[in-house]
Amino acid sequence: MILYPAIDLKDGNAVRLYKGEMEKATVFNDNPAAQALEFVEAGCEWLHLVDLNGAFAGEPVNAAPVEEILKQCKVPAQLGGGIRDMATIERWLERGLARVILGTVAVENPDLVREAAKAFPGQVAVGIDARKGMVATKGWAEETDVTATDLARSFEDAGVAAIIYTDINRDGAMQGPNIEETAALANAVSIPVIASGGVSSIADLQALKDCGAPLNGAISGRALYDGAIDLAEALKVMKA
Repeated sequence: MILYPAIDLKDGNAVRLYKGEMEKATVFNDNPAAQALEFVEAGCEWLHLVDLNGAFAGEPVNAAPVEEILKQCKVPAQLGGGIRDMATIERWLERGLARVILGTVAVENPDLVREAAKAFPGQVAVGIDARKGMVATKGWAEETDVTATDLARSFEDAGVAAIIYTDINRDGAMQGPNIEETAALANAVSIPVIASGGVSSIADLQALKDCGAPLNGAISGRALYDGAIDLAEALKVMKA
């Protein structure tokens, strides 16, 4: 399994939110590229980037720090937040991003996901963010009547590289991931699933590894910044 350290960008800083609430942001580093480099030098083989402002604005807002991260870090990075048209997808991939994450448009314009996945094989992931199993969009501000599993299944034949499944109520709360729902989703589809939201200890990572579903990896943010997860130990656990 791959450990994806999360760098959430708000107003140019690396932050973490509490349960997806923008006003509950903690700034962990005012130099996101330096933070990314720290993760890479510690042995991380991927980076997970989120443009939080972009998720609300519907277009990229934190492009400058993302570009600086891509320039300084020689590992693949995936980015979500405000990527809602083909031109933006193309632009980011041209700039060296390994994978774009499409969230809101996966609900509102699934044809774009299919078109992008076909045009850029292996470089398009779907971000599914859910509260109590129901998908939320637009920076988690709007709830839908679509279940996470139904949305995931609808892309079975689209050729998407991965599904990033976030339980919003666990995100940034340091309460552990929703292992049951994550495993159920991963077992319901053949698309690789990445667990996100609430991963706050080595035990959580081990539980995800042992959950009985073929997970591709796990994303962790606050726990890495707080030191609740020792990065070197986490990487060992994930590779074991």
